[in-house]
Amino acid sequence: MDCLNNRGSDESHLQSLELESPDSGIRRSLGSKQQFRSMNALEILRETIRILRYNSLGFMVIAAVLIFPVSAVLLSNVLVDQSIVKRLTIRLMLVARSSGLPLKPFIKQSCQSFSEMALSASLCFPFYITFSLLSKAAVVYSVDCTYSKRKPEASRFYAIIIRIRRRLVLTYLWACMVIVGCLALFLVLLVSVCNILSILGCPSGLIVYPGMMVGLVFLVIFANAITICNIAIVISVLEDLSGPPALLRSGILFKGQTQVGFLMFLGSTMGMAFVEGLFEHGVKTLSYGEGSSRIWEGPLLVILHSFVVLVDSMTSAIFYFTRRSCSMEECHTLLEAITVSSGSTDIQ
Repeated sequence: MDCLNNRGSDESHLQSLELESPDSGIRRSLGSKQQFRSMNALEILRETIRILRYNSLGFMVIAAVLIFPVSAVLLSNVLVDQSIVKRLTIRLMLVARSSGLPLKPFIKQSCQSFSEMALSASLCFPFYITFSLLSKAAVVYSVDCTYSKRKPEASRFYAIIIRIRRRLVLTYLWACMVIVGCLALFLVLLVSVCNILSILGCPSGLIVYPGMMVGLVFLVIFANAITICNIAIVISVLEDLSGPPALLRSGILFKGQTQVGFLMFLGSTMGMAFVEGLFEHGVKTLSYGEGSSRIWEGPLLVILHSFVVLVDSMTSAIFYFTRRSCSMEECHTLLEAITVSSGSTDIQ
């Protein structure tokens, strides 16, 4: 009887440390020998929700301490000078007009949005390289602890950050350069295409459509670049790689997963844009009655934005774990095939 009781208690303990996949019905243990399979974007989102439920307190602390301040500064635009934004918008509109693009409301809104994004990113960079980067590392550490059945500890995380801070910052700086390079390449290509069409005598109303095609192609490339940079930051936390080697390793893991990466980028971007739009329209622009509703509406939208950022970081970490496991399985299968072929050659 004692043996049966002990066996039952062990089984219940193991069940509490497992996450069950509703798709395949296969239980995935949270141990260090956990086996992953390739997941699509929806399965990664479901895995994110399961891990978030498993260690909700830890992730909520990360969101409250490290992500919430950045979201508050980003949504409120307290550091952005609107006069500078207006000057940048006018210069972008002049460049667009000289390229042959008609100054339609869509073009004007795009120039203003790009000016605000560029100025906000440059002014909020100190927050990104401190709070935001620490939050990404904390999320990766928490996900790794969840999969390895370890309890996340602040002291251990602090010791890890002290040890990896240089490679983490270096990888983040390289990721920023890649993103800025993609944006600069897009602007150069867009202006070049519009100028060529304008020289060929194409009407200004028709130049917009090739420009939109260039924008759609850039969107796919930019989504892949963002995903690769996010995975590179995960690699810099979990592996002894930084800078270009981390980006190269991320690109290798990302190979063949363009659709998954694009859907992950699209989901997080749409979520953040939706919250930012609500904040812009409901908190900054409109005034409800005496304005008492904005007392709770602003913080609520900041919390929602922080949650979207948290989920985005978690999906990048989970995507890394799934791709690393799949690549290890592929290498193991390749080695087995080489061993079998060499053995058959020796027999002959």
